[in-house]
Amino acid sequence: MADDAPTLEILNSSAQSQLKTIIERIERLELDKTSVMEDLKGVYAEAKGNGFDTKVLRKVVRLRKQDTAKRQEEEALLDLYLSAIGGL
Repeated sequence: MADDAPTLEILNSSAQSQLKTIIERIERLELDKTSVMEDLKGVYAEAKGNGFDTKVLRKVVRLRKQDTAKRQEEEALLDLYLSAIGGL
């Protein structure tokens, strides 16, 4: 270990306890995140099984998250750029 590396003695028992609690919370959230991702995967699979295009669904979800003004600004820029290059 390097001479300037922190050692366990630097962290008092209160800090050690706080650090352990934080790490445990992060670990629980990571498990929750994994579970949610699996649930989302299942919903998209269900949608695909019902004939929906999952790429379009993902885009709809992304657009619905955006602020309306920001979305309109992006759409205007997209139209401007496309017209500048002669369209698609």
